[in-house]
Amino acid sequence: MRELTLRPTDYYQLDELLDDDARLVRDTVRRFVDREVIPHIGGWWLRGEFPRHLPAALGELGVLGANLPVEYGAAGVNNVTYGLILQELERGDSGLRSFASVQGALVMYPIHAFGSEAQKRHWLPRLARGDAVGCFGLTEPGAGSDPGAMQTRARRRGGGWELTGTKMWITNGSLADVAVVWAKDDEGEIRGFLVERGTPGFVAHEITTKASMRASDTSELVLEGVRVDDDARLPEANGLRAPLSCLTQARYGIAWGAVGAAAACFEEALAYAGARTAFGRPIAARQLIQARLVDMLTELTKGQLLAFRLGQLKDAGRMRYTHVSLAKRNNVRMALEVARAARTILGAYGVTLEYHAMRHAANLESVDTYEGTHDIHTLVVGRDLTGLDAFQ
Repeated sequence: MRELTLRPTDYYQLDELLDDDARLVRDTVRRFVDREVIPHIGGWWLRGEFPRHLPAALGELGVLGANLPVEYGAAGVNNVTYGLILQELERGDSGLRSFASVQGALVMYPIHAFGSEAQKRHWLPRLARGDAVGCFGLTEPGAGSDPGAMQTRARRRGGGWELTGTKMWITNGSLADVAVVWAKDDEGEIRGFLVERGTPGFVAHEITTKASMRASDTSELVLEGVRVDDDARLPEANGLRAPLSCLTQARYGIAWGAVGAAAACFEEALAYAGARTAFGRPIAARQLIQARLVDMLTELTKGQLLAFRLGQLKDAGRMRYTHVSLAKRNNVRMALEVARAARTILGAYGVTLEYHAMRHAANLESVDTYEGTHDIHTLVVGRDLTGLDAFQ
């Protein structure tokens, strides 16, 4: 085994638990982020821009849908390695990880899990290469935490379907070549459809007024009498369990990604505290600063251990959706608190985009909300513990 290079964020030496392949993939993605993302991310974020060259670059890197089978063009890595990929992407920016999460877990995964063989052969290799971009149309203006209340309708028309409705807060929406759209049929059954860009009646409107996730494309999708053939339907996607299973895959990646954002903020604060002097000494020599740093590291380490064990359970086929709720709930809130503490240590510099803590903190406000709020995941785990439903 090669000699390990310890980082301040690897306080419990978790690298020793990773195999050589996982470390190689993690380090490759880390170098990509350091070289291609970190120098530019502040400007992208300020301009509200998700660079159009990144999908192909991420495809060439092999990180899109990386835990899906190689026979469909994906990398076929295990779930711990996949988690490390998303950790490193979010170390760059939540928007970067969000793009990869949606592409892999919310577009490629449902096509693989619920699609026909023809749909898999047509879309999965293109999505894995980044030649095509996908989005996931579930959330609606009046149906976020309660997706079963969706108003989008799918009505049979001849040998196909007519889709009508509006989807909101859709990552990759304006970039997407294909949207996985969820709608209720006349019997109230939820079904999934693949709707391609340019289909008459289907438009995406980018949301440009965000103060969070600015280096990410977020859109409203409008479907007005959109006609699709029956072969656009995901044949195995019937009922609410189908889209919820996709969200479980994406939340798994979020639990890992949040660790990356927290690590970036902690390392930045630690370096700044060692270099910044006040009253003749580095501020790192002050008790209050050391206490903050130790608290940040402690929570970060807990989050690392939680994500790693979650990955082991997923690879063993023993992961439950409630395990994912616990990890998403904990790790995102942890990362948000670490980012806020880092901003405090950085002082006035912490509100600038030359540093990263404020950008991560703003992004994590969205991550704390989407794909199940902190409170919703609290109730999911609470129901699992008690057997009592507190949602109503």
